[in-house]
Amino acid sequence: MSQNAQRDAPLIRLIDTHAGGDVSRIVIGGITPLPGSTVRQQMEYLRDDADGLRQLLLFEPHGIPEMSVDLIVPATDPAAAAGYIIMEVMGYPIYSGSNTICTATAVLETGIVPKREGIQHFTLEAPAGLVKIEAKVENGVVESITCEGLPSYIDTYRASIHVPGLGDVTYSVAYSGGFYALVDATELGFSLVREEERALAECAHKIVEAIQAERDFSHYTLGDVGPLPFMHFMGPVEQVADDFYRSRSTTYVHPGVICRSTTGTGTSARLALMHHEGRLKPGDKLETVSLRETGFIGEFTGTQQQGSHRVIENTITGKAYVLAHSDIVVNCDDPMVECSGLHHILAGNEKAA
Repeated sequence: MSQNAQRDAPLIRLIDTHAGGDVSRIVIGGITPLPGSTVRQQMEYLRDDADGLRQLLLFEPHGIPEMSVDLIVPATDPAAAAGYIIMEVMGYPIYSGSNTICTATAVLETGIVPKREGIQHFTLEAPAGLVKIEAKVENGVVESITCEGLPSYIDTYRASIHVPGLGDVTYSVAYSGGFYALVDATELGFSLVREEERALAECAHKIVEAIQAERDFSHYTLGDVGPLPFMHFMGPVEQVADDFYRSRSTTYVHPGVICRSTTGTGTSARLALMHHEGRLKPGDKLETVSLRETGFIGEFTGTQQQGSHRVIENTITGKAYVLAHSDIVVNCDDPMVECSGLHHILAGNEKAA
């Protein structure tokens, strides 16, 4: 590609953010409108026909698998200020707490939602549906975002599986936006400190592979959602106050990623398990603390009956930080850039074809 051609190459506009250490790349420009009458349908189009955007931004030379990507799209529901589609190494989750916190911060910083001092409320549209947001702004800075967690429940309680190299492992399974295996870190010999990160990833990989080989999981409305993608290591729970608990926690995303944060959906899964065990009442909060000493606060707000499942309602609170504003140059002549699943959704794609 000549210098002139490179100057004319399509650009993707980004805001890089992080919440709890997990980097979310927010795509705010450079992508054409996607087909689909709902954000969920637009997500399915990306997944099936334009996965090149996810691959471009999560893998070399532009990114790493530990990141996430959130594409901001126009909302299809008039109640929402904007829509967003979440992309991760495992694919396209319909919801994510950390990505929602980052996206909510980005729409405020870009003016998609005008930023106002104090507490303000607005709604975003995820592939999972509408998500209510509460933002706290002090001196022009977004100090915290509280977002709704998805209705969460326990699918499996204290099952046992034989894992090659580990022996018999006891686990529970929660649904909180994805299916999570929940394991006791202490039983597996972990203290949940940063030095254990590689060993945690290797251990989780073995457990998830064993569970995937043995069984699938079905959601009460979504049906078969594919192989279990997440695992959450649980540390001991400390009671800090009458209605406040704290626990070291680590979330693994298959294949191979230990999240920097404890994740919002991982925190929701913990709330579901603690409620199932009779350890939480409405109004109680749990702070999950990561290997990097960052945290999210989950609040158990109530329960509802969904068919045969008693699901919990919850919120997740955290803070996102803006890392960078940048333009990605999409150079399809670069041998490390694969454009076959991307060029048709690039604004100015006639230059990339």
